[in-house]
Amino acid sequence: MIETINRIRTEIAKTIVGHDTLIDGLLIGLLCDGHILIEGIPGLAKTTTVKALSQTLGLTFKRVQFTPDLLPSDILGAEVYDPQHNGFKIKKGPIFTNLLLADEINRAPAKVQSALLEVMQERQVTLGEESFALPPPFLVLATQNPIENEGVYPLPEAQLDRFMLKINVGYNTPQEELTIARRVASSTYETITAVVDAPMLEQLKTAVRAIHIDEEVENYIITLVQATRNLEAFGLGEMAKYLQFGASPRVSIDLFKASRAAAFLRGKNFVSPSDIIGILKASMRHRLVLSYEAEAEGIDVDTLIEAVVKAIPVP
Repeated sequence: MIETINRIRTEIAKTIVGHDTLIDGLLIGLLCDGHILIEGIPGLAKTTTVKALSQTLGLTFKRVQFTPDLLPSDILGAEVYDPQHNGFKIKKGPIFTNLLLADEINRAPAKVQSALLEVMQERQVTLGEESFALPPPFLVLATQNPIENEGVYPLPEAQLDRFMLKINVGYNTPQEELTIARRVASSTYETITAVVDAPMLEQLKTAVRAIHIDEEVENYIITLVQATRNLEAFGLGEMAKYLQFGASPRVSIDLFKASRAAAFLRGKNFVSPSDIIGILKASMRHRLVLSYEAEAEGIDVDTLIEAVVKAIPVP
């Protein structure tokens, strides 16, 4: 099974240089049916990486550019009048796909964000009086730019909580950037070949679900999540003023699933604490709500998560 994952990596590397953390996060989402939020400044190949992943899969893929004038019907579809039959019919939107790239998702207003709540949680769309189940797998892979504050709308907490992981994308290394510049300047691109179809993806998911998690490691996950809800009880009273709301139960569920996938990507058949710690920030950073004091004192969410990890004994 790991050979198939390596083939996916090889195909993506034809277009993408570096960004291993982002690629691993996308693979974890794919293996766990989890939505992924990708954040980074412009020009870091966020959209290109998602498109490269989609090309390695024998799945349907659609891209929606989110803009301030976007309407829910532009994504979901709508009932439209059919003059030939003197009635209404359903016109399905781009949401009816396997992989949906929601590009610059924070450029759309609240009414569009709300339209995604049902489909991200229930994987179904309600149009008029009918509900339509989406074909599995269905993933929302969304990108957003963290540095703009004009023409953007912060995602509501209810929607953020539906993303399994939030991946922060940084700059490439100097050598990687040199490789990118040479490749783009010379227009030397290789064609990406699809290496995984739907049946093979199901086999990979089955293999991930078979990864063993020891009871002690399971309790470690729950303790990490509980600590964010009651910092004082875990010796982090000095950090309590920086946190308004801790992690939701979805974090526990997603950590159980994502830690298995992380171990699988490492070629292991069991989950170790290092697998959990490796994905903890990506699982929590968009779900913890910081206080005004944290912003005023320059305390970011990753710093708080690091403090929680240090406070909890590793089994």
